[in-house]
Amino acid sequence: MPARSAYSIPQRLLHWLMALLIFFNLLFPDGMNAWKHLIRNGQTPSPADIASANIHAYVGIAVLLLAIIRLAVRFSSDTPERPNCQPAFLHHIARVTHVLLYALIFAMPLSGIATYYLGIDAAGFAHGGPIKMLLWIVVVLHIFGALVQHFYFRSDVLRRMTIG
Repeated sequence: MPARSAYSIPQRLLHWLMALLIFFNLLFPDGMNAWKHLIRNGQTPSPADIASANIHAYVGIAVLLLAIIRLAVRFSSDTPERPNCQPAFLHHIARVTHVLLYALIFAMPLSGIATYYLGIDAAGFAHGGPIKMLLWIVVVLHIFGALVQHFYFRSDVLRRMTIG
């Protein structure tokens, strides 16, 4: 049976929905930051502050749930073969990048939950500091890799995760 030429529609939808939600929370943490600042200074957050913090938290929880679903779909579905038009070491870099990306996609919401709902300050430090920075770096590498695949190696990697 020939290998699939593109990711399935559920795989692509999960990928892009998660990307949007992750970018939303990475780019707009202000509601959570304002809530944290008020709590830290002994002030009472307003209902609007709590709602803003909750939006950030709920988006993070959605990312966590979608990541679980995405892994289930990934392990139960075929995926396209890796491109043959690049050096072998790049396959290893891509694999490590994807594993690290998944680990961070789980670490971010879990550390956020530990901070917001359980009050674990060390998790909050990790969430807003090293995990967030690492996630940004790996996301940029992921995007860069997709663009290099598309424009330099002229592979269909980007196409099969977009239009199929």
